[in-house]
Amino acid sequence: MATITGITAAAMDTPLLLSNDDVVSSVVDFKNRPAHRSKTGGWRSASFIIGVEVAERFAYYGISTNLITFLTGPLGQSTASAAANVNAWNGTASLLPLLGAFVADSFLGRYRTITISSCIYILGLGLLTLSASFTSSTSTGCITVADTGTCSPPQIQIIFFFFSLYLVAVAQGGHKPCVQAFGADQFDVNDPEECKAKSSFFNWWYFGLCSGTMVTIIVLSYVQDNFSWVLGFGIPCIAMGVALVLYLLGTVTYRYSSNDDEKGPFTRTSQVFVKAIKNWKIDPSELSIFEEARGTLPHQNFLQFNFLNKALILPNGSKEEANICSMNDVEEAKAVLRLVPIWGSCLAFAIVFAQSPTFFTKQGVTLNRSVGSSFEIPPAALQSFITLTIVVIIPIYDRVLVPCARAVTGKPSGITMLQRIGVGIAFSIISMVIAALVEMKRLQTARDYGLVDKPDVTIPMSIYWLVPQYVVFGIADVFTMVGLQEFFYDQVPGELKSIGLALYLSIFGVGSFLSSFLISVIERATSSNGGGSWFSDNLNRGHLDYFYWILGGLSTVSAVFYLYFATTYVYNRKYTL
Repeated sequence: MATITGITAAAMDTPLLLSNDDVVSSVVDFKNRPAHRSKTGGWRSASFIIGVEVAERFAYYGISTNLITFLTGPLGQSTASAAANVNAWNGTASLLPLLGAFVADSFLGRYRTITISSCIYILGLGLLTLSASFTSSTSTGCITVADTGTCSPPQIQIIFFFFSLYLVAVAQGGHKPCVQAFGADQFDVNDPEECKAKSSFFNWWYFGLCSGTMVTIIVLSYVQDNFSWVLGFGIPCIAMGVALVLYLLGTVTYRYSSNDDEKGPFTRTSQVFVKAIKNWKIDPSELSIFEEARGTLPHQNFLQFNFLNKALILPNGSKEEANICSMNDVEEAKAVLRLVPIWGSCLAFAIVFAQSPTFFTKQGVTLNRSVGSSFEIPPAALQSFITLTIVVIIPIYDRVLVPCARAVTGKPSGITMLQRIGVGIAFSIISMVIAALVEMKRLQTARDYGLVDKPDVTIPMSIYWLVPQYVVFGIADVFTMVGLQEFFYDQVPGELKSIGLALYLSIFGVGSFLSSFLISVIERATSSNGGGSWFSDNLNRGHLDYFYWILGGLSTVSAVFYLYFATTYVYNRKYTL
């Protein structure tokens, strides 16, 4: 009886019907037991995670795509101020993921961080809806802005609106770096089938997001322009609540990291830099002796960023082993540092990326948007052409271009991640050239019809003239955005995946701030001494075409630097994806 009891107890802990091959290494299930391939992970789990991300993007783009219209309308801001505020908010929302990734990787874990961030998201969207209702219903203290003719609400309402707006940015900071990493974690790279699925995950992840975003841009921009901003902000709040419930329902299917290291990955990596700085006086000859003594170190990697190798040596007089960083810690730090040149050379792409929800939208306001006798296309809805292009191109890329390129290069992904990013940067430059030429055409049409000083009169030029710049930018997104996501996820150590994706997002955060800074500098320079601002509220007297030419030039210079860094980049492991 004792033997039978023992067998039964063991069976309760380790199901006999599941072989060792079914156990996925380094991950556990929701009860902290070894995760089994047949019961957890894969597309089954990724589907729940994609669902909450689609809702988050629905909410984010429901705000960002038409935010400049709200700022120049109900809040009564100038075009330049509104564009700068949109860029500042987008920049903050894209930089906060660095903090969110640190919290997730060092303390809460990705699952908890996503849950908490989703709750903050719902709160922020609820307050944003409330602030919009105050703005739309209050006339007391309303001040008419002389230049725009719009009505600015009381200062307290403006403060409440921006507080709600930045609360959403905080939520996005915790949500964004974790969701994609958590979704990718559901695939085991050591299993051939799951590894192949993971390679396609980033493509189809972006496909799903853009499909949802396209609907968001078309529907919510129309609701906001023609019905109510309260409804336009309230719908995303409801969608986010539903998505959180669905995400929690998938809890039992997820795979979770089983790392029990006392030090978080962010802490370990940071200590390498700190200890290397403390040991900066160490003679290089000591490093050579240390290298020979530790013959297991890879020679090429050891020489690259060799100043970090000083973290491997005890400070003079210290005998505490805790003061030494391990070789693995140093290699993790070097892997992160290798990303910096690529990060920096992609900033120009991020500056270009910031224009579609700002000046592209303001251009559309001035053009003929009529469809039939009564319907007008919302200017922000043209951003749907970016997502529509992505939705069309990604399946072609994944099912046609990749197999063709794979036959030539022999790589499972067809081309490398850095090659993919570079192709997208080239398309972004083309997009800026097209945008500049179209703006020149728009300004010439305004002059030809005597509308330069009549900003409220529609220019007899179809809004569809703007479509090519959106489409080309959508193609750039397919290559660069997806490539950056995969690159920054793949090239950081296993426990720093959230940090890697946060670094990718920070490119667009810094890019938005640089765009805001560039706008402010040009605004001040062109409007001084009575000159006409390039970003005049009357766009017919502005010169957005000059601005687009500058961005095209900056992107071209940046592309040269990117080409150099990409060709000299040393992957942290043999490239297989």
